[in-house]
Amino acid sequence: MDEEKLEQLVHEADRVVPRPTPKEFFRKQPHKSLENISDYERLYKESIENPDGFFGKMAHKFLSWDRDFDKVSWGSFEQGDVAWFLGGKLNACYNCVDRHAFAHPDKPAIIFEADDEKESRILTFKDLLQQVCQVAELLASWGIKKGDIVAIYLPMTPEALIAMLACVRIGALHSCIFAGFSAGSIKERVFDAHSKVVITCDEGKRGGKITHAKQILNEALKECPEVEKVLVYKRTGNPKVEMVEGRDFWWQKECEQFRGYFPPVPVDSEDPLFILYTSGSTGTPKGVVHCTAGYLLGAAMTTRYVFDLQPEDTLFTAGDVGWITGHTYSLYGPLVLGVPTIVFEGTPAYPDMGRFWKIVEKYKATHFYVAPTALRMLKKSGEAEIDKYDLSSLRTLGSVGEPIASEIWKWYDEKIGHGCCHIADTYWQTESGSHLIAPLAGAVPTKPGAATLPFFGIDAVIIDPQTGKVLEGNDVEGVLAVRSPWPSMARTVYQCHQRFLNAYLRPYPGFYFTGDGAGRDHDGYYWIKGRVDDVVNVSGHRLSTGEIEAVLLESKKVSESAVVGIGDDLTGQAVIAAVQLKDSHLVHDAETMIALRKELRLLVRKVIGPFAAPKSIIIVDDLPKTRSGKIIRRILRKVCSGEAKSIGDTSTMANPHVIVNLVSEVEQQFGVKN
Repeated sequence: MDEEKLEQLVHEADRVVPRPTPKEFFRKQPHKSLENISDYERLYKESIENPDGFFGKMAHKFLSWDRDFDKVSWGSFEQGDVAWFLGGKLNACYNCVDRHAFAHPDKPAIIFEADDEKESRILTFKDLLQQVCQVAELLASWGIKKGDIVAIYLPMTPEALIAMLACVRIGALHSCIFAGFSAGSIKERVFDAHSKVVITCDEGKRGGKITHAKQILNEALKECPEVEKVLVYKRTGNPKVEMVEGRDFWWQKECEQFRGYFPPVPVDSEDPLFILYTSGSTGTPKGVVHCTAGYLLGAAMTTRYVFDLQPEDTLFTAGDVGWITGHTYSLYGPLVLGVPTIVFEGTPAYPDMGRFWKIVEKYKATHFYVAPTALRMLKKSGEAEIDKYDLSSLRTLGSVGEPIASEIWKWYDEKIGHGCCHIADTYWQTESGSHLIAPLAGAVPTKPGAATLPFFGIDAVIIDPQTGKVLEGNDVEGVLAVRSPWPSMARTVYQCHQRFLNAYLRPYPGFYFTGDGAGRDHDGYYWIKGRVDDVVNVSGHRLSTGEIEAVLLESKKVSESAVVGIGDDLTGQAVIAAVQLKDSHLVHDAETMIALRKELRLLVRKVIGPFAAPKSIIIVDDLPKTRSGKIIRRILRKVCSGEAKSIGDTSTMANPHVIVNLVSEVEQQFGVKN
């Protein structure tokens, strides 16, 4: 790409914030991975045209092998038999711990920022190796072996990462369960995975409060007869925590019996590394299975190239290991590169709204990765807490979990990055294992709200959902799919391969279906529009619910919005919007609500057009959300369609009580009966 085209791309009117040229992105510390857009284009072309050659080289560059692989790739989407690095053997724990402990034993590996910062501590790679080996040998003494699945129900403490690494060290799989889940959700996941061992703690600490992990687990295990042993880390030391004799054992007491080295077990490249349960719109949670070599390579490559994470850096991922972000970018990505990872036990609002920024300053974090949900909350709280701290160490700022609104992107860039950090708006999924579309640091110019360009090996396409044909060229919209396999993609759903095929490989034969709508603009940049079922067709007009939500958020009175489509006899589908206000007191003023609904409809009409104006606007105290902060639009859709009784799985909800309130508001505001 010539300089004139690059300059035009970077300074595109209306859609691009004026940005430094790529070489100036890292004003404080020069980038090192890629020099410019030409580097990206050259490597991307090679990864698509010669994937075996490209990924074979990358596998040797980033991973240590016990036995080299015989063949780089195998299988197809049509057959559902994708495999990578066949015949190779390695161990993920060795790659993340041992080799770095041998080379730099005193280098920080895990920087633990406790909820109460006085309890914070740092584990070196030497410390990490010793503690992982002790847990691994304990598990082996309990009969855990290659292929077994160990459930881990721990908050964000070093012990969560230690437990995960101990499992993979002996060839077992870990199944991490988010520490905020209820007993019922834990039971489903432990039962489905046939776990014989569960690792937990007595209690957790979060936001200045105690969480009762062991008490909740005890309730869950009443219906899990296969569980034989529970390892309990003593986090608070509460003597009243109930321990079941013969089943429950204290971590500290048991592990001190074992020495600080236990050899890693080499596994096949395609041996499963872990299971992570993710919820669908109906039915029970599905256990997504990731395999060792391909996943590990995807974690390493994206962490290096998207973030430009270098050995002297420090990555602060404000995510939980109960979700894929915590797996890939709190644990595997940074540690496979030998880079310290900051593990944060608390919340961004405790003891005040400056906690994130205090952590950045305290540890001189160079990279920060968080969800837009948190950024919206922090922006709303003002800038006084930001100004207290020195954020000059930061070089890359990442966004994850949902498309980031242009307004939040710009705030992130200006107020946190001070205009000289790379902003990595990353698009990916639990099933993808690592980033699918994201701007590579120092090489790909950014656009606020755009996921930008596909990562290496991701042959992204836009498909017309009506015809099933690939839409060529730019300025197109449709559903997002991937044309060929990539190493870090999930291989199956645990014990239900047909469910995997039906969800991802059969909707558009020959392609991996992401389930998301997307557009490709005139520069070839991808814009994620949200789930396909969140694209509304009103009288022939295809509307992205995300676009309508963004307009509603332009109102100074609205803090969050969610838009869905429901069936309509006249227009085919009708747009329904739910909004949460910044001032919750306004909700109880009927006249104000009537005026506000009119104001918001006029705003959408003005910005998008009359056809996009919501048929109904529901004003609520809170929106249904997952524990990671995502709005669950399918619940809104079900309630607005009068189908609240068939909502399905709600195990990932942070606030299930809002369903009752939502049903009531829908009935009162536009008469839908559930």
